[in-house]
Amino acid sequence: MTPFMLTVVMLVLLSQAVPGSTERCWNLHGTCREECRREENGFIFCPSGKLCCVKPRFQQKLRG
Repeated sequence: MTPFMLTVVMLVLLSQAVPGSTERCWNLHGTCREECRREENGFIFCPSGKLCCVKPRFQQKLRG
């Protein structure tokens, strides 16, 4: 196998192994995940059924 083909095959395999979700929500400020991180809050569900995890700085403040 030529070095070029070996490089192409490795790049294709590595691109499939990268963890994480690219599905975005909350006006592109949130990320769809199974569980939110400690510093995030989940408010709504994504079309995939995962939680939309949003950091507090992007959440709206309620006025009383």
